[in-house]
Amino acid sequence: MKQRVFTKVFCILASLLVPALAEEDASKNVVTFKPTEIKAPFIEQFTSSWDSRWEVSHSKKISESENDENLLQYNGKWAVEEPSVYKNIIGDKGLVVKSAAAHHAISAKFPEVIDNEGKTLVVQYEVKLQNNLECGGAYLKLIKKQDEEYDPKNYNDKTPYVIMFGPDRCGSTNRVHFIFRHKNPITGEYEEKHLETPPQAKIEKTTVLYTLIVRPDNTFEIKINNKTATTGNLLESFKPSVNPPKEIDDPEDKKPEDWVDIAKIPDPEATKPEDWDEDAPEMIPDEDAVKPDDWLDDEPEMINDPDAVKPEDWDDEEDGEWVPVQIPNPKCENNNCGEWTRPMKKNPEFKGKWKAPYIDNPDYKGPWAPRKIPNPNYYEDNEPHNFEPMTAIGFELWTMQNQIMFDNIYVGHSEADAEEFAKQTWVVKNKIEMIEFEKEAAKEKEEMLKNNGEPGLKEKIAVFAEEFKKDPITAFKKNPIFGTLGFILCAFPFASLLLVNRPKRKGLQQTIDELREKKQEGEEEEKETEALETENVEENVTSENLKQRTKAEGEEEKEEEKKDEE
Repeated sequence: MKQRVFTKVFCILASLLVPALAEEDASKNVVTFKPTEIKAPFIEQFTSSWDSRWEVSHSKKISESENDENLLQYNGKWAVEEPSVYKNIIGDKGLVVKSAAAHHAISAKFPEVIDNEGKTLVVQYEVKLQNNLECGGAYLKLIKKQDEEYDPKNYNDKTPYVIMFGPDRCGSTNRVHFIFRHKNPITGEYEEKHLETPPQAKIEKTTVLYTLIVRPDNTFEIKINNKTATTGNLLESFKPSVNPPKEIDDPEDKKPEDWVDIAKIPDPEATKPEDWDEDAPEMIPDEDAVKPDDWLDDEPEMINDPDAVKPEDWDDEEDGEWVPVQIPNPKCENNNCGEWTRPMKKNPEFKGKWKAPYIDNPDYKGPWAPRKIPNPNYYEDNEPHNFEPMTAIGFELWTMQNQIMFDNIYVGHSEADAEEFAKQTWVVKNKIEMIEFEKEAAKEKEEMLKNNGEPGLKEKIAVFAEEFKKDPITAFKKNPIFGTLGFILCAFPFASLLLVNRPKRKGLQQTIDELREKKQEGEEEEKETEALETENVEENVTSENLKQRTKAEGEEEKEEEKKDEE
């Protein structure tokens, strides 16, 4: 009795305790957004006051290939909202590209101009491709300070920038851009320096963290999700290079007319040997070959099908002479029928056309190259890390996919602060997202693995379809059941169509006459339909629409009759 009472009490306590533990467990995964206290020249978390900092461009994108002004506008919509895929920190919002297949431009002025001379530059931000990315950019630009005040309304693709950084993908091209504009101190012209071997962007629906670090020793590092993706040097890893060559080819130097740059020539003293037969064939019959004993000289490779029977309703006058179907001769399975000929073999006497052997050219001087002269535009900049002052940050993008989210932007000079900022933001949301991602992956795996660990019917059909695209024969051998079912499903409607539409054999001329009568009936129906157009006004059917519809039906019927006649 006491034992039963104890058991009941234990069960009641357990039932009360388990929900409490579940709530506590669930609460561990709930994180509420809290703005960072880290300071930097520019930090953006898209809090409630974001629209006081960011402004959409009202500029026109200049393009000679497009004439419609509506197409030239940055008409892509922006919004600041919480993620729609893999939701993470409650209340954490980001800047989202809302329009697909559109030009987008938005920018924000820095509180103060960022001067990077003699300092480390760190650019870090999050990208979340909630709707994948097949063709489009998700990079940012640090905008160069101009003499006039920067106006975000006029931001466009011609606005001078200092650095362009971030992912870009279209088709098989997938890279993380790092481009900086460098000024030639002699000509005053700017040139874009592109990272020669950029890393690949991560194309996934979870949040990805991109970090660029440029140090005062001209080294740089690109991190993806806090892991080094590539490193290099501003003076060595970019194309075109920062510093031009000291010497260049003399544009006035010309190759001398008597310069010989052919290294080998035919030997002028060589003669064709007397026994060289240029006419000997390359292949000759094999005289040692013997006709096989089972060779059937008089057997044709194709014969009439002995089981073929002339149809009872076949009319030789109208249908022509009936000929049985031809089938492969079963006696010729080993390819041993017909006239036997000797196989061909390589002619040991074959030499081909005679050509003089090549010898070293006694007049050869080597490859010609123009002489070098000092480069009049040469300069040496050993401190390209001293980027020009930057006044704003902007996104100027064209993308086929929407729902690209940007968040937690850091532009400053402290690697430690950027790393701490990532710990407070990306690391936290990544843990939450990965829990959801793993749950989703486990669910998909559970759905796929059925019937004692084997894929379900849907997955098997998908696998068969993929294999069939690559190699139909192998697919049929590996999956004979699906192959047979697929053949039946495809063949049944086709066979039914043939049986239904097959005219009875009444003679070719009779069939043609019937088809002509149908054609005349169709034309009469078309005239009757045109007469009814005026009667359909009350039903809000315009005569033009009715005429087009009737005409289309008549053309379809005529097309079918043509096929029947053929």
